[in-house]
Amino acid sequence: MPKPYPKEFRDDVVRVARNRDEGVTLEQIAADFGVHPMTLSKWMRQSDVDDGNKPGTTRSESAELRDARRRIRLLEQENEVLRRAAAYLSQAQIQGKGSTRS
Repeated sequence: MPKPYPKEFRDDVVRVARNRDEGVTLEQIAADFGVHPMTLSKWMRQSDVDDGNKPGTTRSESAELRDARRRIRLLEQENEVLRRAAAYLSQAQIQGKGSTRS
């Protein structure tokens, strides 16, 4: 996967695209900065969401959601380990009841 462009670069390109002169297309701006026109369109759309101009998930919300999902996955794995350990220990106790202790 290609390395993402720095946030400052993306913000600069979006700012230039928003403040472009009449007759200057997004394709020309994208070519000037060496990015694909679709990439620039996505950056502009995400900028609208981040600025609150359009509904959607902001970058910070996406990062928070990703972290929460990672934490949930870890907790589910820990619960599974504990569940298996409890089942193993309860089986060991049941099998050990027939023997006498000295």
